[in-house]
Amino acid sequence: MKMNKVNGLIVKGIAGFYYVKSGESVYRCKARGVFKQREVRPAVGDMVEIEIIPDNDDSLITDILPPQNKFIRPFIANVDCFIIVTAAASPAPVLPVIDRLLVMAEKNETDIVLCINKCDLAEGNKNKNRKAKESLQLLKEIYEPLYPVVCTDNLNNSGLEELKQLIKGKKAALAGPSGVGKSTILNGLIPEAEAETGNISEKSQRGRHTTRHAELFTIDEGEGTMIFDTPGFTSFDILEADEEELQHYYPEISELADSCRYKNCRHIAEPGCRVLEALEEGRISRSRYESYKQQLNEIKAAKQY
Repeated sequence: MKMNKVNGLIVKGIAGFYYVKSGESVYRCKARGVFKQREVRPAVGDMVEIEIIPDNDDSLITDILPPQNKFIRPFIANVDCFIIVTAAASPAPVLPVIDRLLVMAEKNETDIVLCINKCDLAEGNKNKNRKAKESLQLLKEIYEPLYPVVCTDNLNNSGLEELKQLIKGKKAALAGPSGVGKSTILNGLIPEAEAETGNISEKSQRGRHTTRHAELFTIDEGEGTMIFDTPGFTSFDILEADEEELQHYYPEISELADSCRYKNCRHIAEPGCRVLEALEEGRISRSRYESYKQQLNEIKAAKQY
């Protein structure tokens, strides 16, 4: 029996089945048993080769093409751009979490967009609005010199067109703490996604996870723009990086590192450190530097165990 082989993109994986988009068709597939024997599992975003079996409801994944990157939690592959999402308020932005996500994106050599959601909460003169306004201004001051920043809100979907332009032609993934509005943004970009949204806990000011499996949606078929919906990137670490690597994932530090007096400068207390000079002169954000130090200490501590 002749089997037709085509290449395609895994757009969803659930309950042992993989949905592979090839051209205008989507095929439900199973993976060959050899993958399980090799402890290899296809991921959403993987490019694969499949066999279309005549008179059979399911096709078969026969090969997985080498990915440009792959992530464990959530299990996705071939991310071109990370949209790091934070909220102006409710919940309040946590700068070290934003910086960890940025390091993850830098390490995997993806493009980066910082999306500040719920910017409507920064409007008005009530006390809670003033706090949101201060948070919004702080986020812009820290991150606009480093990455593209776009403001969105939940009232009228403003900022979404700008966001679409920034990720045009790319496979983008939303990353950020729960409750910041990732599912709401996804629904604004692709209404047919119908991603569940969760309420913010009044006690913890944290949202509840509402996405249960990874899926890749098409925003613009002609441009090839796609976006991952995932359970979230809140469980990850960067400890596989070594001390030397970490500084390269902070562009403002990396830019100055070569001009330090010592080649192996870690930018902590070394004489002639250009990074420390820039910090004292206000040319590097104090919060970003503290994130760098915290992560460096984690890497050092991990080596002791």
